[in-house]
Amino acid sequence: MNRKSNLLSIAIPLTVLLLGAVVYQYGYLGVRGEMTEMEDAASVKLKTLTRYMTLIADRPTLEKNLTALREVRKMENAKVIEGQTVPLAAAALQNTVNEVITSRGGSIASERVEKPENAGDFKMVTVTIDAVLPDARALADTLLALETQTPYLVVRELDTRIRNFRDPKDLTVKLKVSGLTGGR
Repeated sequence: MNRKSNLLSIAIPLTVLLLGAVVYQYGYLGVRGEMTEMEDAASVKLKTLTRYMTLIADRPTLEKNLTALREVRKMENAKVIEGQTVPLAAAALQNTVNEVITSRGGSIASERVEKPENAGDFKMVTVTIDAVLPDARALADTLLALETQTPYLVVRELDTRIRNFRDPKDLTVKLKVSGLTGGR
């Protein structure tokens, strides 16, 4: 019996000690770890909430900046030729040049659309037009109208000849006019 009581006197405190270690390991430390995770999650959520509140507070300023940027973009888009695609932009350029020439008393003999060139984020469309203008003043007015209008157009080539040397009234003009487009 004495041996059993020695074994019990050693086993019971050892069992209590091991049970305490298990409760500490899986109970106390587990709960404490979960509490730490919950505190970390709460701090992350608080930081996110603070950022959202800052963004919401800055919303009027952001909207004002966005409106200003839209106005700037609209003004910049007025400087390029309208058209969703390059052929549509080339047709718009062709119509613009035709209107300028015919409004100054000229007539169109022929017109061609050149192959578009890459110009960074834009495409450069070019139109070559053969026209007949009544006099040099009409030519000067046509060139001024082309160079000073919006969208911006550039006369890349100009070839002018007198149509009839005996009666030097009409001018035969070959114009190569280019403009930028944002089309695809």
